[in-house]
Amino acid sequence: MTLTSYQIFKTVAEIGSFHKAAEVLGLTPSAISHSISAMENELGFSVLTRSKAGVTLTGYGEHILPYVNAVLNSDESLQQVVSEYKGLTRGKVKIGCFSSACTNFIPQVIRSFGELYPAIQIEVFEGTYDEVVYWLKNGVADLGFLSASCAGDISIKPFYRDPLLCIVPPGYEKKDDRPYMTVEEMKDLQFVVQRGPTDADIQNFLKENLLDIQTRFHVVDDLSTVALVASGLGICIMPELTMKDIHYNVRRYPIEPAAYRMIGLAVLNPNLMSPAVRALYKHILETCGNL
Repeated sequence: MTLTSYQIFKTVAEIGSFHKAAEVLGLTPSAISHSISAMENELGFSVLTRSKAGVTLTGYGEHILPYVNAVLNSDESLQQVVSEYKGLTRGKVKIGCFSSACTNFIPQVIRSFGELYPAIQIEVFEGTYDEVVYWLKNGVADLGFLSASCAGDISIKPFYRDPLLCIVPPGYEKKDDRPYMTVEEMKDLQFVVQRGPTDADIQNFLKENLLDIQTRFHVVDDLSTVALVASGLGICIMPELTMKDIHYNVRRYPIEPAAYRMIGLAVLNPNLMSPAVRALYKHILETCGNL
């Protein structure tokens, strides 16, 4: 098997179509099919299941894909090191990030990093915390924006303290004139909460403060959550960074005692970063941090 066959397998697995993979790679569908068949013959088992609905990974295919990604990432790292020794700076860096990190950090990172290293490409994958962890562990992403509470055994460098806010409807009347919301004040209020794994930091805050939430609203999207609050159906807890992207008519109160989520930059192995990954890693910490 060759690096080309590995790249073909990875592309087909990601896209789920021989024809679309052929368009991306600039090959013919028959060349794609031949490469996959040759790979399967050499391995001795099928890696893809073909059907009218598209192409999916077999169990064997799912098992070997992370290793294929590792081989391709190693080759990319080698090419970057060679270029670095020649006095050049090139390469590609793949970043996994959650929604508010994507909107608040990624545009300025791509712009400012591109001015310093115009030959380095940045590829962005947006998803949930769990998806970012999966992408890091399976070689899909080189770096990942994560909440420190969700990193698990992945190395993470915290760089941004993001306050949690209490979001209330525009007509909500506080019992006092204090410019913050206490946990005690929240205990008797109706909440709009996001489902289980959607935002681990908020779920942790509720548990740590013994806020036993009984709610009729179980949503996934940040915008949906705040929309329900704006309609007077309850209150919610949201990170300040997330609220920068949401413009519903609601009131925002700091929480007392102060609560935060800690955003960090995660990488599977800090000692094995390629030159391009290392450069972007350093750039993000220097330009986006508030600690």
